[in-house]
Amino acid sequence: MTATPVIHKQYVEWRENGYWIKESRVSLDSVVYAFLNGTSPEGIVQSFPVLKLEQVYGAIAFYLANQQAIDAYLKAGEAEFEKLRQASKEQNAALYNKLLAAKGDRQ
Repeated sequence: MTATPVIHKQYVEWRENGYWIKESRVSLDSVVYAFLNGTSPEGIVQSFPVLKLEQVYGAIAFYLANQQAIDAYLKAGEAEFEKLRQASKEQNAALYNKLLAAKGDRQ
């Protein structure tokens, strides 16, 4: 007796206000950014050993099928990160100045 092939399987789910690889703690963002930076699916599995190659290919297929929406989602996340980074920089100006000074001393 042979196994019945799975015709449709979900690899990505929405939870905690973001996209995640199903049954993992790896965000879709992580896989997509690695893919966009030229990392092969096998290389992504090496970076995230909790993922199976099947999950990585499934996540990439999900991204490609929904590229416009996911690109907008990623861009919104980048904008939010920049907003938080700027607010932190303003709230902790003395710390940032010390870090910049230390970085300047190293160079």
